[in-house]
Amino acid sequence: MELENIVANTVLLKAREGGGGKRKGRSKKWKEILRFPHISQCTELGNSIDRDYMSLCEKQPIGRLLFRLYCETRPELLRCIHLLDAMVTHTHTHTLLNASLGLNSHPNKCVEAAESLAEQCRENLELHPCKEIFSDCRKALHDYLRRAPFSDYQNSMYFDRFLQWKMLERQPITKDTFRQYRVLGKGGFGEVCACQVRATGKMYACKKLEKKRIKKRKGESMALNEKQILEKVNSRFVVSLAYAYETKDALCLVLTLMNGGDLKFHIYSMGTPGFEKDRVQFYAAQICCGLDHLHQESIVYRDLKPENILLDDNGHIRISDLGLAIKVPEGDPIRGRVGTVGYMAPEVINNERYGMSPDWWGLGCLIYEMTAGRSPFRARKERVKREEVEKRVQEGEEEYSDKFTEDTQAICRVLLTKDPKQRLGCTTDGSTGVKAHCFFRNINFKRLEAGIQEPSFVPDVSRGGGGWQLLSCFSSRNNTRKCCNIGTNQLFQLFQSVAFMNG
Repeated sequence: MELENIVANTVLLKAREGGGGKRKGRSKKWKEILRFPHISQCTELGNSIDRDYMSLCEKQPIGRLLFRLYCETRPELLRCIHLLDAMVTHTHTHTLLNASLGLNSHPNKCVEAAESLAEQCRENLELHPCKEIFSDCRKALHDYLRRAPFSDYQNSMYFDRFLQWKMLERQPITKDTFRQYRVLGKGGFGEVCACQVRATGKMYACKKLEKKRIKKRKGESMALNEKQILEKVNSRFVVSLAYAYETKDALCLVLTLMNGGDLKFHIYSMGTPGFEKDRVQFYAAQICCGLDHLHQESIVYRDLKPENILLDDNGHIRISDLGLAIKVPEGDPIRGRVGTVGYMAPEVINNERYGMSPDWWGLGCLIYEMTAGRSPFRARKERVKREEVEKRVQEGEEEYSDKFTEDTQAICRVLLTKDPKQRLGCTTDGSTGVKAHCFFRNINFKRLEAGIQEPSFVPDVSRGGGGWQLLSCFSSRNNTRKCCNIGTNQLFQLFQSVAFMNG
């Protein structure tokens, strides 16, 4: 068995390092599969697609790239793109000031009231510089781009290419699309293995939900719910769904492969338990952004814990395992006693109605655990009954050692407030209030969300980095929760084989 593991690990490492070999996607078969359809075949898609600027030109990676390529053909639009990028990448006052001057440096003003906006930027930069200094300018640029430039783009060859990409995206996905590698972990409904797209060499994690187990455990609603939620979320801080397909025996979700291990591994298995403050800040900020993106879609996650936070090769994190996530109807809080003991919020334990509040409680638990090297309501490896842990959550006060700085302790206290109405993040300002806390004073959230903030720690993935011990995070647990009841046959009909461009 040990020899088999060594061979499996070697094959997987070779695939990761080699990207599928020199011939990936070059056979006649794959060239034909990847051939763009003639634009005349895209007419129906072009008529049915939602022509929303933000969706087509900002949120979808391939759409964003093609819109920018179109803008490069027109100097005044290229200037807009450069300025939008400058607002994200430049943090020093003088470079931001130079970027603001770009608004009205072109003879043909690209934005209405450009002079007043530029003047406002200069004034704000000189008197009270802050991270949101260009919010008005950014809005003005997008308002300009969504009008005539977006309309012209839809009549260009670049939009035609976008439609061709979308048609390719709609091609049937089967198990033959991938090479399968070693099993990474096992869960309640099946196993997770590494896989590689034959055409491109890109690596993913394939979560297989066995049909017999789904039917036996009456997990149809849970399986469909997870797929539907993953489809809605496109965030660099949440594990992405790249493909979904069906085989004779299983439903398969092809997800972002995170090779760097989970937070639990790094907190407890890499020396002294816990992290330095700058590392805690970085991870907490990225988790905050991931929660924000979920909440923007009215999705509450409900299972924040170290095992569910994964690191990639470069040290960035993503929230994984959306098996307990659920959409909250507007104005109609939900009820559900689900989650992991020691991380469930008081309102969840009490079976009260809630909205997004359990997630902010979970963030408080994570910040505490990353700092202290133990969870706030149970010591590491402490043997204690579930009822006792829940009583501590409901009535007890967490203890703070000298590992906690003043602002770290402050944010933990306001996130671990028992009353959800008083908890940070649960008031009208939501995630904005959390990001504005002094604990995050050194975090530039614009750079973080753009993916250009360098992490303070990069895992060693050459030996797995803990990433191959971690995949309890992909376990499909048989938790009790309220979902719409659907039959097995209906689930298989709804679980379409499809590729997603946010993968």
